[in-house]
Amino acid sequence: MNPSSTGWIHKFINEFPKKMLVDGSGQMSLFYETLKETGFIYGVSVKTVLKEPVSSLKLTKEELTKINLFHSLLFVYFKERASSTSEDAIEEMVSFYQTIEKGKPGFFQLLSFTKSPSENLEKIIAARLQESNNLIKNEAASLFTYALLFGDVLAFQYYLTHSKGLKHYLEDLERTLILFSVEALQSKKKKNKYDLLAIEMVMDASQLSGKWSEKPEAIQMGLKKRSVLEKKFVLDICCLAVWDDKKLDADEWAFLQKTEASLGLPKKTLEDSIQTLKEFSSNNAPKIKLFEYSHPVKQLYKQSTSTVKLLVLRNKNRLLTELNESGELLRLLSQSTLRELSTEEKQKVKTQLLDICKTVPSLTIFLLPGGSLLLPLLVKLIPQLLPSAFNENRVED
Repeated sequence: MNPSSTGWIHKFINEFPKKMLVDGSGQMSLFYETLKETGFIYGVSVKTVLKEPVSSLKLTKEELTKINLFHSLLFVYFKERASSTSEDAIEEMVSFYQTIEKGKPGFFQLLSFTKSPSENLEKIIAARLQESNNLIKNEAASLFTYALLFGDVLAFQYYLTHSKGLKHYLEDLERTLILFSVEALQSKKKKNKYDLLAIEMVMDASQLSGKWSEKPEAIQMGLKKRSVLEKKFVLDICCLAVWDDKKLDADEWAFLQKTEASLGLPKKTLEDSIQTLKEFSSNNAPKIKLFEYSHPVKQLYKQSTSTVKLLVLRNKNRLLTELNESGELLRLLSQSTLRELSTEEKQKVKTQLLDICKTVPSLTIFLLPGGSLLLPLLVKLIPQLLPSAFNENRVED
């Protein structure tokens, strides 16, 4: 089986029957712990959940992530609808993703769907891993985005059990995970420049959207109503956020303990979470450069900056045309180089930039999971890389 070739999902469900994919207990909590051991929860899959080999090929981390995501979605589906078939599950997954992406035509227009639900799902999963854009195919850049993929699994579970509110649920979950990650970085007594860059990057993204105004304390209160699994995932993401030097200082540990308590989790939860992360890091450091050689935020920021620069330059003419047609956006971007924009102005910039991204195929990266983290870079880099559009239209206060 080759997860990078068409037909891998059909082959997967034929080689591995439902009974093998859903263990005897059928408990999501146990399956989640197994997922952590594979690295999927940490955004760097090094193996699959299955004990049996899934392919004679040496699979890449992206291919392993594809399999783990699909397997996780199957597990959730059969947990809720045990008597259904794999074909039913696949059709429901396609419907689920179409529901999430409704209102984002620029993203789905890139995918040429066929009459085969399994092949359509393959394309969707590839897009979720950002494989459709060959600029994002490395371990470092995938850390944060791939780590958020379990959010798809939680959202799919919500989709199967609720008749409405899916988009709000997913947006709220992603916002919660990102803000808690920033809180974790802010808990460090000694922050290096990459910690500060990450904090600035995410806070810029939050200011670009009015939906991000909710305080972490309020989010914590809301999370108390969430499932134990959702709470564990938030805690694991917080642990990952501070795991750059393979150790926790007193301030980081205090923050994690406070988070554990505020989520209403048993005290041993944090201890188990840290131990699992330690073991995974220790066992896989030689294979994963992210843990061994460099700060994950440094790699993410460097790769993100170079990626956005390349995207802007490759689409220079199209962007100049769009900017010149949008007088308000050009004015606001110009003003952003001189002063701090208001919350309302930042929201206008975000909305209009995303509208442009929908019309330019290679810019749909900003519509994908985690894409909001890159948007502030786009705001900062456009005036720098396309000075001609701004020199002629400079608007002074």
